[in-house]
Amino acid sequence: MPKTEDPEILEFQAALVRSIEQALAGEGRVTTGEEIAKRTAGRPPQAVHKVPVTLRLDPASLARWRASGKGWQTRAAQVLAKHAPS
Repeated sequence: MPKTEDPEILEFQAALVRSIEQALAGEGRVTTGEEIAKRTAGRPPQAVHKVPVTLRLDPASLARWRASGKGWQTRAAQVLAKHAPS
């Protein structure tokens, strides 16, 4: 097969070579043994703990929320909070 001169592939190859050179030179993120020892398993603690609830919605409303994309539950919670009685 002949070599392609695709600009995207050439750019990717150049970026890959730069990245490898930086890693070999010790540039970028360096993790020390102390940093590794400080790590804990699991997710970091959340500032606000969310409470699971059961909420019954009509199928059309639920479909519209889900169709709005990733994060729909957070957006729905924000709307509920905004319109909740004081």
